Amino acid sequence: MAQEQKDNPKEFTNGEITIVWRPLRCQFSTQCVKGLRAVFDPHTEPWINIQNGTTEEIIEQILQCPSGALSYFHNDQKVKR
Repeated sequence: MAQEQKDNPKEFTNGEITIVWRPLRCQFSTQCVKGLRAVFDPHTEPWINIQNGTTEEIIEQILQCPSGALSYFHNDQKVKR
């Protein structure tokens, strides 16, 4: 019997919002990398550096994620999108 892989989300915060990345959902379309390379850089560790972008541009890029692997929530609301 195959063991089910768990999608352990990773969180990155700038104090205002938190990015949630679900690796098993990611289709690696590179939409995030092409759109906002300063924040989403697969050649660095960690690959998401939320400090390198404004909250507004990060949200705009997350909304373009085709797989839904990237989402966010406002830290003061604690409601995930």
